[in-house]
Amino acid sequence: MKCILVFACLLIALCLAAPAPDAEIVNQVSDVNADSYSYKFETSDGTKQEQHGSLKNLGPEDDALQVAGSYSFVDQDGQTHTINYVADENGFQPQGEDIPQL
Repeated sequence: MKCILVFACLLIALCLAAPAPDAEIVNQVSDVNADSYSYKFETSDGTKQEQHGSLKNLGPEDDALQVAGSYSFVDQDGQTHTINYVADENGFQPQGEDIPQL
């Protein structure tokens, strides 16, 4: 069951991060295990994403998926924007210069 959850999360992440139709994947690596996964890719337009996740034991009957990663893209002005993030039992926690600080 855990393997299916990890694999489903990986597929969703890859679909959401799919490159624009005119960009080609120039590098792609993935590794899926029963209790963890990792992947990274880079496209010809400068977009990059990498992520790794694993199950974290929260108690005798509770597991949570903890994920860490980053993504970056190049805007129309040629500037690269990068977001680093962690997602775990405390929610999604992004960090980057483009995210306003409260």
